[in-house]
Amino acid sequence: MSNQVTEEKPRYIIECGGKIQAIHDTMYVLSGRWKISIIACLCYQPMRYSELLKNVIGISGKMLSRELKEMEINQLISRKVLSTQPLNVQYEITEYGASLKELTQIIADWGLKHRKQITATYTLVIEKS
Repeated sequence: MSNQVTEEKPRYIIECGGKIQAIHDTMYVLSGRWKISIIACLCYQPMRYSELLKNVIGISGKMLSRELKEMEINQLISRKVLSTQPLNVQYEITEYGASLKELTQIIADWGLKHRKQITATYTLVIEKS
């Protein structure tokens, strides 16, 4: 017979641990500077490669290609070859990828608030100097 004492972890540690792992998984799939921006663009309409290159300001063609491939592997977007001359490729958000639309909106809203907060704080610091 064993006299081992098992300590139960507090509930907040268990809940936090499960959420942290889910956050790590999400960040792994969405990591990088560009994926969220690409998803945000494609949530509104399908786009050709050149349209994405123009709308995702600052991304290089090589990086866009890499990000699109990874997103296709993760089933966030689909790639469709259009029967046009010359051939065009169109990317669109999948139903699974569209589940991130609310997240992109929350991130955008937070970014606007953050920019306003930091700008206001920075302005106050300059005025006090």
